[in-house]
Amino acid sequence: MGSALEGTRVVDLTSHLSGPFCTMLLADMGADVIKVERKGQGDDSRRMPPFVEGESAVFQQLNRNKRSIELDLKNGEDLDACQRLCDRADVVVENFRPGTAARIGLGYDALSSRNPRLVYCSISGFGQTGPYHERGGFDLMAQAMSGLMSICGPSDGPPFRLPVPISDLCGGMYGALGILNALIARERTGRGQTVDTSLFEAALSLGVYEAASFSTNGQPPAKLGQAHRGSAPYQVFRTEDGWVTVGAATQGLWGKLCDLLGAEELRNDTRFAEVAGRVAHNTELAERLTPYFQARKTADWEELFNKAGIPVGPVRTFDQVFTDDHTLAREMYVGLDHPKSGRVHVLGTPVKLGDTPGGVRRPAPMLGEHTVEILAEWNDSGR
Repeated sequence: MGSALEGTRVVDLTSHLSGPFCTMLLADMGADVIKVERKGQGDDSRRMPPFVEGESAVFQQLNRNKRSIELDLKNGEDLDACQRLCDRADVVVENFRPGTAARIGLGYDALSSRNPRLVYCSISGFGQTGPYHERGGFDLMAQAMSGLMSICGPSDGPPFRLPVPISDLCGGMYGALGILNALIARERTGRGQTVDTSLFEAALSLGVYEAASFSTNGQPPAKLGQAHRGSAPYQVFRTEDGWVTVGAATQGLWGKLCDLLGAEELRNDTRFAEVAGRVAHNTELAERLTPYFQARKTADWEELFNKAGIPVGPVRTFDQVFTDDHTLAREMYVGLDHPKSGRVHVLGTPVKLGDTPGGVRRPAPMLGEHTVEILAEWNDSGR
């Protein structure tokens, strides 16, 4: 059996991060993703550092398994070629500012009138409707306006941006999820439909605990630093030589933790007897636990906690992560031969299907590398 999306044709009109991440997920699962790039310029992420032999390593992460075609969408002939690609596609993905795709002749109404089975996904800063829909928006704005930034960082410090572009990446994941749902629905209805998601909604959807807190008391959730809103102890602790994360919030795990540490005084403290009390007094609890953890090295705690069945994880740097045996065994950091950059490494596919697996099959394309073969192949496809 082939990959799950083998035979699914995707026209990728996106650039930067959210859209390319969405189509990368589809390409990893076997979809034939045709990346339409501006003639002579390509995706803006091609100019994002760092570079290997002049090629962006960021672009290579986001665009493996795809083919590239160069088109000038302001040119009538090239626009017609793009529309004909969309006529034969199962999916089109775009992340222009709302209204732009329709204005240049690549909106859903125009394309679906020619291809009623088309699934058309739009990923934008704030969605296709609503008071903010015309705004441009990047991950930074989505993190700020969704509330995520207000709860990140030290409890007494300024708002923090997550260094991972979480709204971009989650926006891409939600786009892929919506596309898969629309393809399944098409099997019943015979028709495609629109998929509309945004960076703002992606970021906002992650505030599960914060929504629960606000809906309960009507107050903005407080910034907690390393603490958890509903579990304790559940955070990072300094060790003799580094940092370790500990999750021992349930009653059973709390008892095991007290046994392992020899901390009878904590077990007998009425403030810490139940999870609600430990959450309410988390600052005091963390202060009491810290000296225990500082007495041993991170590796010692990892070994002891694993033997005791208490969830534990050392805080690792990415050089440690990318050389970790488990990372490599799960094929989450894989090598590819790029025609210009040579041997490069990219992140692997995080979803493993048993019968129709995806994977990393080819490196990111050079700009326009497949223009001639795509136009010849798709125009002669008969679809």
